[in-house]
Amino acid sequence: MSALPEISASAMEAALRARLAPTQLEVIDESAQHAGHVGANDTGFGTHFRVRIAAPGFAAHSRVARHRLVYDALQDFIDQGVHAIAIEVL
Repeated sequence: MSALPEISASAMEAALRARLAPTQLEVIDESAQHAGHVGANDTGFGTHFRVRIAAPGFAAHSRVARHRLVYDALQDFIDQGVHAIAIEVL
């Protein structure tokens, strides 16, 4: 069994780069802005993220399918406690 990924913006960025080969990518940890909200933890990081992404492979897909590709690439993080991912496809 492989080690579980660290939940951080940089770890999520690495997973997205490996899976989707984006031409533009920004992953922002917005967890601190969600303190006290459902899914937030007491550390202020690692639960709520924003992903801004552009990738050549998105061209043939609908908006929903593009989001699904991002979620699929980040599934290990979701399984480990990421509560929310806001996706902006550029």
